[in-house]
Amino acid sequence: MRTKKVKAAGRFGARYGAKVRKKTASIESVQRKKQSCIFCNGTAKRLSKGIWECKKCDKKFASHTYFTKKEE
Repeated sequence: MRTKKVKAAGRFGARYGAKVRKKTASIESVQRKKQSCIFCNGTAKRLSKGIWECKKCDKKFASHTYFTKKEE
C-alpha cells in the first residue's frame, strides 16, 4: 500500500512513526533509481551493503550503502 506522504513506506501502516517512514521513503526513492558506475558511467548493481559491481566494465567497488554517489 502507498500513501502520498510516505510513498512506498506506507506498507508499514501506522507503525514506527512518521519521521522514520519519511526517511525510509526518501532513501528508497534514491536507491531504486539506476545507479551509475564511478569509473565508466555504466550501470552498477548493488551486491551487498556498500559493494557495487558495474555491468559494463565488470569492476567491483565500494561506495555509499544505498546509492553509488551523492545526487547533484
